[in-house]
Amino acid sequence: MKRTSARLADGREILYYHDDAEDGADDRVDDGAGDNAEGGHHAFPDTRHHAFPDTRPLHASASVTTSEVRRDPLLGDSVVIASHRQGRTHLPPADACPLCPSTEDRASEVPAPDYEVVVFENRFPSLAGDTGRCEVVCFTPDHEASFAELDERRAALVLAAWTDRTAELAAREGVRQVYCFENRGTEIGVTLAHPHGQIYAFPFVTPRTTRMLATVAAHRARTHTGDGTHTRDGDGGVNLFEQVLAEERADGRRVVLEGEHWTAFVPYAARWPYEVHLYPHRRVPDLPALDEATRAEFPRVYLELLRRFDRLFGRADPTPYISAWHQAPTGEGRDDFALHLELFTVRRTADKLKYLAGTESGMEAFMNDVRPEDAAARLREVASR
Repeated sequence: MKRTSARLADGREILYYHDDAEDGADDRVDDGAGDNAEGGHHAFPDTRHHAFPDTRPLHASASVTTSEVRRDPLLGDSVVIASHRQGRTHLPPADACPLCPSTEDRASEVPAPDYEVVVFENRFPSLAGDTGRCEVVCFTPDHEASFAELDERRAALVLAAWTDRTAELAAREGVRQVYCFENRGTEIGVTLAHPHGQIYAFPFVTPRTTRMLATVAAHRARTHTGDGTHTRDGDGGVNLFEQVLAEERADGRRVVLEGEHWTAFVPYAARWPYEVHLYPHRRVPDLPALDEATRAEFPRVYLELLRRFDRLFGRADPTPYISAWHQAPTGEGRDDFALHLELFTVRRTADKLKYLAGTESGMEAFMNDVRPEDAAARLREVASR
């Protein structure tokens, strides 16, 4: 993998990721994480995009970014106040998309006339400066495409970009957790239709991760004198992530897809009508820690999951979803965490959506309309032939 770094007109960083294998140079897609990844590869410099400067008359982004992190005194959760985002771009027409490559007639957020995968600092970030960082990841220059329509090589390049950004952002002072995700569909709340995801570098450990780690720690304490049925860490006790994965694989009723290195299953207590968790078989804390074999199998497994989601309801339009990488914090709790991806849709039938109403939004008590076992059966039913 090669990477080009440049600056946009307002000083924001932009990174172009290029698969050198497409030029015939090497059939390997580098993970971009340097010595942090087990493969030991590096993001090699590339200069092909330096010839395309950003000519837009933009003001320095720092002057309009005023995020603030406040702590809820009752729940202890961190809440980001980012009022400057009210004026961000909202569902522009395709010919005004800021994520498409620039043309002679129109300059976009991407100055180059073409790209493979590109990452840049968000122009309207929720987090910036001392409060963290927000980046946009464009998976393809094709405005009408989707992640599910990528080939395996391009999906591997996206994985390499996620890995590279995770390693670099996690090493920054003040960053406590790196979160890579994709929102797809206006039903989810997407404001730009171009196929893209985002990366947040949080200055705090997110509430969901905090709760997971507390549950994992409590389970270890309860099981430190167990009978050895499950894998244990050096200081004793059962790792709950490993136990859940082992039990789902053994049970099989909720397993959707299983490879040599990955298993996808609908969780026992799924919150969403169709929700899948994808785990590597070997527990690692984050993307840079994946080994080469696990990394190589990911594109095939993940693309198949996304394509199954698009077949769920028999509709012509794609299924809206959120795809979220859960990675370990940069500090405490890292050794107990398990990297995994959670993929879910807000659609519960072909013509009905799942809304977070009074119980979910008011009390965080989820009510699921679809039995997890039935959801898993349907996801197996729509497998590629």
